Amino acid sequence: MTPSRRPAARDPRLDKASRAVADLIAALGLDARTEPELAHTPERVARFFLEAFRGTDPEAEPEVVAFDPPAGAHDLVVIRDLRFHSLCVHHFVPFFGRAHVAYLPGKRMLGISAPARLLHYYAARPQLQERLGRQLAEHVAKAAGARGVAVGLEARHLCMEMRGVRAQALVQTWVTLGELAEPARDQALRAQMLRGA
Repeated sequence: MTPSRRPAARDPRLDKASRAVADLIAALGLDARTEPELAHTPERVARFFLEAFRGTDPEAEPEVVAFDPPAGAHDLVVIRDLRFHSLCVHHFVPFFGRAHVAYLPGKRMLGISAPARLLHYYAARPQLQERLGRQLAEHVAKAAGARGVAVGLEARHLCMEMRGVRAQALVQTWVTLGELAEPARDQALRAQMLRGA
């Protein structure tokens, strides 16, 4: 006989967040009595934000696998087209796109999934695209003892597309550290990573 699983404990923030969402819905003039689909929306929205902001919990930081590089393995490592999504800190509206990460191994090399895990961790919080790129670059640099790191992000921002100017655009940001911040190397790497050359 298999042991029964205990139900997961209810997040203590859920009720408070649900009430806040219900107050927002009412303040916007919406009413579940006339729109019955709204009946469970407060809890659904609260659950969404608790999940979307899971990266604010220090215990959620992923374990990064790093290992001694094989003899002679000191060349550039590039991981392109990592898909991500986050919520902008100003409007709590999604921005999403692709990340490209490159690093020159130093004392350690990273498992190939490490940049993706770190990207998703830092994206799971209210974010700025520029800050997201820097947080990812600095964590990769520290975890690998890297001689240089570059992170390029390309993203669409729904806060710009759905409100204000209502224009669709691709926002590109770039962070370089260490040897990859040298001007000639930085420019060549930007062309390779952001244009896929």
